[in-house]
Amino acid sequence: MSHNHTHFARRIIIATAVVSMGLVIAPSGASASTGVIAASSTSANTAPGQPAFGDKGPHVVAVQTAIMRNGFTLKGGATGVFNKSTQRALKSFQKVVGIKVTGVVDTATAKVLKVAAASTTTVQATTTTVQATTTTVAPTTTTTPAVAYPLTTSTLPVRGAKGDAVVALQKALKAAGLEVKGGIDGAFGSGTTSTIVSFQTSKGLTATGVLDIPTAVALALIAPVAAPAPAPAPAAVSIASTPTLLDSSALPARGNRGDAVRTLQKALINAGIEVKGGADGVFGGATFVALQKFQTANALSVTGTLTTQTAVKLGLVAAPAVAISVFPVQGLCSYENTWHAPRGNGRKHLGVDIIAKEGKLLYAVADGTITKLYTEASDKLAGNGVRLTMADGTYFFYGHMQKIADGMTIGTKVKAGQVVGYLGKTGGTTTPHLHLEVHPLGGEAIDPTPIVAAVDACSVTTPLPIPAA
Repeated sequence: MSHNHTHFARRIIIATAVVSMGLVIAPSGASASTGVIAASSTSANTAPGQPAFGDKGPHVVAVQTAIMRNGFTLKGGATGVFNKSTQRALKSFQKVVGIKVTGVVDTATAKVLKVAAASTTTVQATTTTVQATTTTVAPTTTTTPAVAYPLTTSTLPVRGAKGDAVVALQKALKAAGLEVKGGIDGAFGSGTTSTIVSFQTSKGLTATGVLDIPTAVALALIAPVAAPAPAPAPAAVSIASTPTLLDSSALPARGNRGDAVRTLQKALINAGIEVKGGADGVFGGATFVALQKFQTANALSVTGTLTTQTAVKLGLVAAPAVAISVFPVQGLCSYENTWHAPRGNGRKHLGVDIIAKEGKLLYAVADGTITKLYTEASDKLAGNGVRLTMADGTYFFYGHMQKIADGMTIGTKVKAGQVVGYLGKTGGTTTPHLHLEVHPLGGEAIDPTPIVAAVDACSVTTPLPIPAA
């Protein structure tokens, strides 16, 4: 007789014996919350309260998350289904840490993975008199009301986005007692960004203006994300701890090795992207392909390199203090971080220089108003240029223009992506480039390099469409 048949016969014998006593007791395999018998092939080696092959539910998610947290690739991510992919990943983990390779969450494996056993419901019956009738003890079912969350972690809108997801965000902000500048129009612009900042400040969150996961949870836009308990990797694995964020000015590139690469690989794995070979700390072809898959899934420029936009989306670098929706220069172009580089007469460089061919289009990086004009005749250093000011007072200074676009006067309202001028070399320069400064809330300039890098479009040569009025 097969194992399954023996197991089934044993359950029939037990059930028959129990009924003869006047009681029907829920099998030990019943769910703690619903009393439903899990359809699984539980092995005798599976630790109590741990999932077995074929099981589904939160206890499976806990095991899958623990496997990925230790740097192992799990195809498909934490799906909540104990399938062949989970079994293979579990065997890889057991092999590396020196545990018997079974593909089963036995006691030793559960201990190293730091996964708690799922609670079970025990029905205890005390019988003093055997009645002729059969008393059925029904398991208690706890019903949790379903909560409809309009978004998911993969559909959180970003600045510049339009549509239903933005409408849901704006409605949530209004429900929180905040007035969204511009109203509920489904467009994620400066008004929505500033309202998010107000909400984040009121809730003690990091005020970035970005709809990150903590902000989305606080707005009830997504379900709370359960953070697994930190589990230090066993000595046999030798996976060094790494910082949560990377240095935005030194992102790892292909051919690099070390903790920064391992941090990148773990972030990709946690995002449900397979990295063949796991988090091995080597930026090779597997990491390159995984980045391409992540970029494709998130509508980013598919380069296979860790761009700033990709790093922000992966949560590896903090979002810029000021967010813009449009890159200011028509490509092809190039730039590098020269913030505070020395200039003549003891000055320091207060912007970013974006180098391109003279005459290339210069775009408004955000919605705003032209509040100042510069001319080569009146400003020998800046040359021709404009000051573009957002509703919150943040302004952007464009310098060294070949010429200012027609119709640009003080008080002109412009939309993000609208042409404000043409790249040139007027003022104190001989190389055609745009000098761009960023002044948050009208104050001192800040390093604009990560701000433009977050929307980098130096490879885009096609002119942007004229924005709708």
